[in-house]
Amino acid sequence: MTATTRHNRWVPYVFLSPFLVLLVVFIAYPLYHSVILSMKQTFGPSRSAFVGLDNFKFLATDPLFWKAVKNTTIFAAGSVLVQLPISLGLALLLNRPDVRGRAIFRLIFFSPSLVGLVFVAMMFSLIFEKNTGLVNVALHSVFPGFDPEFPWLQEYVMPTLIIAALWMFAGFNMIYFLAALQNVEKQLVEAAMVDGANTWQRFLHVTVPAIRPVGTFVVLLSLIGSFQLFDLPYVLLSGAGSDNQGLTVVMYLFQMGWDQQDLGLASAIGWSLAMLLFVFAMIQRWISRSSEQ
Repeated sequence: MTATTRHNRWVPYVFLSPFLVLLVVFIAYPLYHSVILSMKQTFGPSRSAFVGLDNFKFLATDPLFWKAVKNTTIFAAGSVLVQLPISLGLALLLNRPDVRGRAIFRLIFFSPSLVGLVFVAMMFSLIFEKNTGLVNVALHSVFPGFDPEFPWLQEYVMPTLIIAALWMFAGFNMIYFLAALQNVEKQLVEAAMVDGANTWQRFLHVTVPAIRPVGTFVVLLSLIGSFQLFDLPYVLLSGAGSDNQGLTVVMYLFQMGWDQQDLGLASAIGWSLAMLLFVFAMIQRWISRSSEQ
C-alpha cells in the first residue's frame, strides 16, 4: 500500500469529523448523561445521590404526573381529531381551481404560524379575559343573559388551549395536505369520474390513499408537538392554571427541574415522555400499516 493510498483512506473521515464531533458533543454525550442523571436525586446543580430507578417508581405513583399526562393527551387528541380535519378541509377547499384568490387565502390561513407561541398566548389571554375579553363581550351583546364575566381560563382550560393551537397551526398543517393533494394523479380522478364515482367516493377511494403517507406524517408531527406543549399554557394561564388544569408533562418537568432543583427527576420525566412518544409512534405506525393492507 502506497503512502498516497493510505492518505486517501483517511480523507472521508477528515470530512466527516466536524459532524462526528458535533454529534458526540451535542447529542450522544447529553443523551448518555441524561440517562445517568435520571437515576440520581439532585439537590441543586452540585449535589446528587444515586437512587437507581426510584425516580421512575415515584412517577408511576405520582398523581400530579399522571394528571399532566392526562391533560397533555387531551390536548393531543384535540390537535389530531379537531385541528387536522379542519386543516384537510381547508386544503381541499383551496385546492379547487374554481376558488378565486386561492393564493391570498393560503397566505391568510398560513400566516398565524409565523408568529410565536408567546404572542398567541398573550393574544388569547385577552380574547378569553374574564372582564373585558372579546368572547365575553361578543356573547353578552348577542345573548344579554350571558354572564359577561364568565371565567373561560378557569372553567374551560383545555378547550381554550385547543382553540388557540387551532388558530395557530391549522394553516401550517394545511400546507402539508395541500402539497399532497396537488400530487394526486388527475388520471385516477378522471377514471373514477368516468366509472361513475361521486365526490365522496372519489375522495375516499382515490384521494385518501394518495395522501395517506403525508397524513401519517402530519399526525405523528402533531402528536410530538402536542406532547412538547409548554409555553402556550404557561403564558396563557400564568402557570398551570387553577387546580393544575393546564399542567402538561413538559411544564411538570420544568417545575421539578427549575423550581424544585431536582434535575434527576426532571431527566426521568423527560425519558418517560420519550418512551410515551415512542409507544404512540409505534401504535400509529401499526395502524397505518394495517390500513394500507
